[in-house]
Parts: sequence; C-alpha cells; structure tokens
Amino acid sequence: MNILITGCNGQLGNEMQLLEKENPQHAYFNTDVAELDITDQAAIEHFVSENKIDGIVNCAAYTSVDKAEENKAFCSKLNAEAPGLLAAAIEKRGGWMIQISTDYVFDGTNHRPYVETDSVCPNSTYGRTKLAGEQAVQQACSHSMIIRTAWLYSTFGNNFVKTMIRLGKEKLELGVIFDQIGTPTYARDLAAAIFAAVNKGIVPGIYHFSNEGVISWYDFTKAIHRIAGITTCHVRPLHTEEYPTPAARPHYSVLDKTKIKETFGIEVPYWEDSLAECISKL
Repeated sequence: MNILITGCNGQLGNEMQLLEKENPQHAYFNTDVAELDITDQAAIEHFVSENKIDGIVNCAAYTSVDKAEENKAFCSKLNAEAPGLLAAAIEKRGGWMIQISTDYVFDGTNHRPYVETDSVCPNSTYGRTKLAGEQAVQQACSHSMIIRTAWLYSTFGNNFVKTMIRLGKEKLELGVIFDQIGTPTYARDLAAAIFAAVNKGIVPGIYHFSNEGVISWYDFTKAIHRIAGITTCHVRPLHTEEYPTPAARPHYSVLDKTKIKETFGIEVPYWEDSLAECISKL
C-alpha cells in the first residue's frame, strides 16, 4: 500500500517513521507542513491522486492545549477542518484513514475508564476541535478509524517526561498536580498499535489506546525521577486550583482499551515498563 503519514516531525510521526523500517511491505509518504499543507484542499487532492495513496494516518494536530484558547481559529483549522479534507480526498480513492484523537473529548467526570460509546463533552478549545475532527473524518470517509489517546510522550519533541527530567535536574523542589488521573502513552507503543491495525486491515470505528495502568501527574513525575536517577529534587503534590491554566483539563481520563486489544490482537504494555524504555533511550 501507499501510505501518507502527516505530521511526520511530531512525536507520533517520528515513531511511525522508525517503525516503517520494520514494515517494508508498504511505501510511505512522510509529510509535514513543508511537504503538504493539510489545510489546503487542492494540495491534498493533488498529492493523494498523484501518489496513488491508499491510506492516510493523520498524526498532525494543534496540540498546545493552553495556547489553543487564544488561537481558536487556527486550532480549529488544523484539528477540525484539515482531517475532514484528508478524509474526503482518500474517500474518492476508496481508501482508508486513521485519525488520532484525544481524551480531551471527555469532561473527565467519570469514575471508571472511558469506553468508546461514552458521551463526549469537551470543556476546552483543544477538546472541542479534536471532537469536530473526529466527526468530520467519520462523515467524509466510510473506511475510517479514530484512535483516542492520552498523555503522549516520546524521545522526540517537547513533552512532560523530558520537561520533568530537565526541571528535576535544575530545581530542588517541584510542585505537580496529584488530582488529575489518567494513563501516559509512549508514542512508540501507539505507533505499533497503528501498524497492527493497518496490517490486519482497518476496522472502522472509534478506539481508545494508552498504556496500561492508572496514575496521577504527581505519581508519573515521581516515577520519571526515580527511573532517571534524579534524587536531589523534592516533588510535592498540588491541587488543580493551585496551578491554574487557561484550558480546563479532565480530572479523570483513564481510557478502556478492551476494544482495540480484542479487534487487532494487541497486547498493551504497562506504563512504567514503557517509561523505562523511553528514558533509557534519552
């Protein structure tokens, strides 16, 4: 198959490129904004047609959750409109699409892991635009998969793991929120799940993927420091109110992965094992 990967310079896009080498049966077209502007309908249609694209994995997104509250128009263009344009272009070729979405489509008031059929209720610009992107893809492409993920990190780009390692080395004390609960996702594990779906054959619908387990940001930070060998920084727990941000975060956003595991025969790694693997590579 000829597969278009958008957002190839991001955390997930970079991990996809590493795994492409293990899946040489397909041809890959790795693009970022310099190679393909996914907000330009004519450019997308030309690219997809010219390169005889069979499937699209859209890893591109506006992910600065707080800045999104100021840049609503651009955030909407990238997260809501662009996925719909990609989906419409690949539908014309009878192809498939995988759209990456987020736990922010939920308001975080659940007390059990979210399943794919739970009611969505985003309470941030980022969450609302990502939900609109999900809906646009499903409406435009009959053979599409939505994969919602959470707390993404990797060896690439800027992310929570790298920031906590840097701050742990710079500071003697650090306050981290303890009353927001979820599960981290190592981008390499998500990339592997995407390849599992591509290789087995896309089954349309909404899926959830993160690593296994449940923790708070505070617990996550403690584990990051322990694994990275940082012993000089005292991490103290903060309430959400003590660390106000422009965008509201879900207080509880644990995702139930049963559907993706059963559909594609995926075994999901435990968060701490994946964290240790990532830190060993940093």
